[in-house]
Amino acid sequence: MTFEGLLPIQISMKELVNFLFETGMLKKTPRSGFQFLGSGEESVAEHSFRTAVIAYVLSSQEKEAEPYKAVLMCLFHDLHEARTGDLNYVNKRYVKVDEDGAVRDFARRLPFGRNLIDLTREFNAGESLEAKISKDADQLELILSLKEQQDIGNPHARDWLTYALKRLQTKTAKKMAEQILVTESTDWWFEKNTDWWVNGPGNGQNNKR
Repeated sequence: MTFEGLLPIQISMKELVNFLFETGMLKKTPRSGFQFLGSGEESVAEHSFRTAVIAYVLSSQEKEAEPYKAVLMCLFHDLHEARTGDLNYVNKRYVKVDEDGAVRDFARRLPFGRNLIDLTREFNAGESLEAKISKDADQLELILSLKEQQDIGNPHARDWLTYALKRLQTKTAKKMAEQILVTESTDWWFEKNTDWWVNGPGNGQNNKR
């Protein structure tokens, strides 16, 4: 793989800091699909974080996978959106984004820029095990978000879930998705079969200060 146009790996600390400021733009960049869903909101940074966590979890279930590589793919898979913004499926009918150009532009002045380009291209190609895991993590993050919106009453979330589920590739991701669909998004903290919510912790007695 060639990386024509990349600058030599000699860089100032300012260029590294500029890159970190650029990644901060993802905190301010909304995931535009929620505009069409009608409820919910999420920044690209929030999406990327949980996607990376999901990739680690999925990789831990795949003996041949490299978790570190999958996590990095997910951390960086939407980094170009700091420059292009996030385009949903409606937008993409009419707008074409030069994702590769955006990646090359921010990577060309970074000592690890070649790695970013390589990871991004491998993710988009979707052929390696890590790429498949990362793409599944990307969809599972959406599936989790849709389930959260369904649980609070958005009637459109169910239809969106139907299509997101069809995009999954690995057996582990499909199995996880099945569990997501039958799990309330509040189950991790709201234990309904306990009197904790009435009496508080400590053998049915309120905490004393």
